[in-house]
Amino acid sequence: MDWKIFLATFSAIFFAEMADKTQMVGLTMAAKSQRPWVVWLGSVSAYIVVTAISVFLGAILSRFLKPEWLKMAGGFIFVVMGILLFFDKI
Repeated sequence: MDWKIFLATFSAIFFAEMADKTQMVGLTMAAKSQRPWVVWLGSVSAYIVVTAISVFLGAILSRFLKPEWLKMAGGFIFVVMGILLFFDKI
């Protein structure tokens, strides 16, 4: 295993996900349902599916597009979503 890539990926995702909307959903679902383990299991399952889709899609797209293009497209989408959120369009 390439520990450098593993730790870089872990760190990037861990800090990007800190206190985002998804965590707020988990927090409120656990508080409302009083079933934290069920909420945790649902959250972890959803993260596994979403991460698998993104990793495999990235691997497929990298065969046809340069990584720089994917990085720029991801950044562009991130900025557009931020603007839309700012103007309450999402």
